[in-house]
Amino acid sequence: MLTTAHHADVVIVGAGLAGLSAAHRLTSAGVDVTVLEAAQDPGGRMSTASADGFRLDRIGQILCTSYPELRLTPGLDEVELRPFSPGVLVHSEGRLLRTGEPGSARGALKAARALASAPRSPLNNTLDRARLGAALGRLATTPVQRLLARPEQPALTALRERGLPPRTIDGFLRPLLSALLCDPALTTSSRCADLALRGYAQGRLCIPAGGASVLPERLAAALPAGTVRTGARVKSVAISSVTTEDHGELGCRALLLATGARAAAELMPGLRVPAFHPVTVLHHTAPEPPLTDPALILDAERTSPVSHTAVISAVDPSRAPDGRTLISTTVLGTPPCELTGLDRIVRARLATLYGTPTDDWELLAVHHDPEAVPAMNPPHDLRRPVRLLAGLYVCGDHRDTSTVQGALHSGRRAAEEILRDFGIAPGYAADTAAAAA
Repeated sequence: MLTTAHHADVVIVGAGLAGLSAAHRLTSAGVDVTVLEAAQDPGGRMSTASADGFRLDRIGQILCTSYPELRLTPGLDEVELRPFSPGVLVHSEGRLLRTGEPGSARGALKAARALASAPRSPLNNTLDRARLGAALGRLATTPVQRLLARPEQPALTALRERGLPPRTIDGFLRPLLSALLCDPALTTSSRCADLALRGYAQGRLCIPAGGASVLPERLAAALPAGTVRTGARVKSVAISSVTTEDHGELGCRALLLATGARAAAELMPGLRVPAFHPVTVLHHTAPEPPLTDPALILDAERTSPVSHTAVISAVDPSRAPDGRTLISTTVLGTPPCELTGLDRIVRARLATLYGTPTDDWELLAVHHDPEAVPAMNPPHDLRRPVRLLAGLYVCGDHRDTSTVQGALHSGRRAAEEILRDFGIAPGYAADTAAAAA
């Protein structure tokens, strides 16, 4: 129970990835921290539901093995990442086209050539292959600061102005970026899109073993006992205190808001609330796996409600009971109909994507979040200030990039600002922090 007598050096409101990441940096430096979470479990949007032995992500964000913060954040370095098959499968013009393996400039060129060699490929000549291979190869090796110095445009506009033909953009880059950014219209800042493509070209698309909630659960478990207080709903905040609904007031030397953008603005009027990308995830089980390959399937057809789908149990067997199959499918934007009717539409499309009847598939759950991912329309500041004034700070993916990497990195930045104001040298070098951008 919280009491008015309790005091912490720093109170963090919100036990999502950003808040927990900051808590680790602060406690490692000897700062006394209390994390308040309104829900009964940590994680925020990185939550995983259990149903009949299945592990079902609510948002289903795709990670990349090249995210630096997954290696640099204490508690996450030992999380098992389950990679998809190298590259992706793109459904375009009635066929599934497999790319090759990224992972390097050479690998990116291999990916372009492999896609081009497939029947009715969107890369229709040698020049197209060379352009895409060169573009991905450059992104894989370009320093982050050089990418951030490029002129900023909507991502789709930037792709079209780089000399890539429409068939290449619409048949490969657009569906890939839609899945990575949850933005089917590609209105996202071109700098953020370049960072996403850079991560794809350097590593492997992946998901955490056991579900998205494993990340915040590991972070919370690695903190000192009693640091995270769940079921503590905050009513109001100030630099020196936090007032909760049921447990009174908690004093502190500094306050860090680590909630979502809207909740942060409700507690601290004046903070900007961005637009959001809605995400709907449908989880099905089938008598037999429609695909044994642990591949990510991207739907390049603009008229389809489906963005991407995968047999998740083939990627991560721990997410389904033994002998059962889990297929997870993501719909981006506002669903074309009520959620009750969405299953019928999506299931019909999945029959085409997987090339098998879906009539006997069972719907396990539908999760819809209208504010799943903060939009990053240009101009987008990838390093929005996390220090509002001495003693008052804010972090989250809405202050950085709208990814797991961005959430973790914003928590790192906030912890660094707090430690600096406390007169404590951060425990990591500046060049390491820059590499984590």
